[in-house]
Amino acid sequence: MSYQPIETRYDVKPDWFRRCGQSGLLLPAISLGLWHNFGDAGTDAAQSPSDAALHENCQKMLFTSFDLGITHFDLANNYGPKPGAAESRFGKILHEDLWAYRDELIISTKAGYRMWPGPYGEWGSRKYLLASLNQSLKRMRVDYVDIFYSHRPDPHTPLDETLGALDSAVKSGKAIYAGISSYSGPRTRDAALLAASRSFARPIIHQPVYSMLNRWVEKDLLPETEAAGMGTIAFCPLAQGLLTNKYLAGIPQDSRAKQPDGFLKENQITPELVVRLNKLNDIAKARGQSLAQLSLQWVLRPQGQSGITSALIGASRPAQVVENVKALSFGPISSDELKQIDMALA
Repeated sequence: MSYQPIETRYDVKPDWFRRCGQSGLLLPAISLGLWHNFGDAGTDAAQSPSDAALHENCQKMLFTSFDLGITHFDLANNYGPKPGAAESRFGKILHEDLWAYRDELIISTKAGYRMWPGPYGEWGSRKYLLASLNQSLKRMRVDYVDIFYSHRPDPHTPLDETLGALDSAVKSGKAIYAGISSYSGPRTRDAALLAASRSFARPIIHQPVYSMLNRWVEKDLLPETEAAGMGTIAFCPLAQGLLTNKYLAGIPQDSRAKQPDGFLKENQITPELVVRLNKLNDIAKARGQSLAQLSLQWVLRPQGQSGITSALIGASRPAQVVENVKALSFGPISSDELKQIDMALA
């Protein structure tokens, strides 16, 4: 596939690119995560697309995203299925179609979850983090990533060892910036103070889960990231698809909640939750937008209100990327509408 990005890809809204904390890095308001849909084709030939069809769809999602001003593609060592497959597919597309634009892209990856057997295949030791980063670079066929994250806090490895590994990644040139993900507010504060005291490369970004249905960061984390000068990129802003029109009438048979190995469980979708989702959908309809668009716009409300630099979306087809980016074309959410949202969630 011969791809040429559109020349107007940076003709975006003035607030589309947002400064990541107190760093020099600008991130697009919406970033594309390659968690679920960039791995291998499934083993059930009747239900799964061929690898060629899957690869073409992944190409189109990346091209569509870049044409819309999305410059940040977020990965992790374990993204698939199977683990490592998303990085390998992304690396193939990058080299075949996007290599001329590498310096226009922000590529991030992470390490923290299990990747290989034995005691050195997960968590936050120096051994694991740096070995995993080397593997990620090989899979993507790049010399460096723009952001390398500690994917989750390790309760057993000293924090200075984990941060020292991130520091080594940056100072060796294998990463430009360091980040952390899913750290609590107090753990984030400790990380910022420790990095400063040891002259480590400071984490410039935190990646927590955040959505209308999961607001833990507002009191626990965001005061700490602001004090530390970190940016914040929210993953699962649509709550695994709950904040779309998919579950307004219950649980469809083809939904993620029906998958036995999925993160979203069927018992989470209670009648009470469905009532709340429909109330939120009514607010979205009154604004002329979808529930997903309202949910993204809510997460990305002005940084003085939310403190979020970027929202990390997933997509299974290019049209979803287009619809998600349209979220920022609607007028601001008013104070009255914010109160209505809080009431719907109460």
